[in-house]
Amino acid sequence: MNIQPRGMKPPLKILLCSPRGFCAGVVRAIDAVERALAKFGPPVYVRHEIVHNRYVVESLKSKGAIFVEELDEIPQTDAPVIFSAHGVAKSVSAEAAGRNLLAIDATCPLVTKVHREAEIHWKRGRRVLLVGHSGHPEVVGTMGQLPEGAVVLVESVEDIAGLVLPDEKNLAYVTQTTLSLDDSRAIVEALQRRFPSIVGPHKEDICYATTNRQAAVKEVAPTVDAVIVVGSPNSSNSQRLREVAERAGAPAQLVQGRGEIDWEIFGNISSLGITAGASAPEVLVEEIMDAFAERYEVTVETVSTADESVSFPLPKELRAMA
Repeated sequence: MNIQPRGMKPPLKILLCSPRGFCAGVVRAIDAVERALAKFGPPVYVRHEIVHNRYVVESLKSKGAIFVEELDEIPQTDAPVIFSAHGVAKSVSAEAAGRNLLAIDATCPLVTKVHREAEIHWKRGRRVLLVGHSGHPEVVGTMGQLPEGAVVLVESVEDIAGLVLPDEKNLAYVTQTTLSLDDSRAIVEALQRRFPSIVGPHKEDICYATTNRQAAVKEVAPTVDAVIVVGSPNSSNSQRLREVAERAGAPAQLVQGRGEIDWEIFGNISSLGITAGASAPEVLVEEIMDAFAERYEVTVETVSTADESVSFPLPKELRAMA
């Protein structure tokens, strides 16, 4: 699409969703890597992407972080090894301890809450059903808190009909923290219909940031021509934001940066919603807005549906530096 001369650009109203972008767990995880680099010097090893965002990962790499998928990729070292915000199985922590690695756990406290819930249910004799997406690091970590076979993964309402469980009276469920509220609600309601005595969490497992970002998109999407979600394709909460926007009636695209904008979709609109997943930095939102400002006369309005003031302390190994 040709960029028109200034003064000839069509108008575009941008509705900026708030809250958007970084949540407290992501801020804590990124801070943990940066503080470890400051305290110990490079390299600092990080198991899995600290958060699911390419920009963040590349930025930390440039400062001396080395990302690996498994601990066996790390040589014997005195350098710290940081576990990502998504959490890890107990076997990973045990492997780190067995190698005397300086392990720093940057698991989001809200994910740790789900881990603890699953353990408590298991100790009370309940089989644990985990509502989540197969293969996601958070799901792998949660299932890895208990012995193999102790946790049954439920990905959809359809999965529930096929469940064959030896003791249907002693069941509990937990959920991945980054699910779609609507999807998870439908699955939980189906579980409760099939297993009336199933025990749920005392407080919703889906995290406050996921809830708030989805609520803002639901408010904005019905009123705009299209929605852009800034985030990475492997970010569960970002993908859910795209789905929420589409269900609310707006064409939506998930982009990592301005180079991915599909101008076939966004080249002839008069209103646009913009949000960002919980692991996407604000600089990427600004980059996207700049791209639209080159093609449109932009006015911006922020639509806020919640105030966030949550913060989490750093892992104990790094708190003295805070």
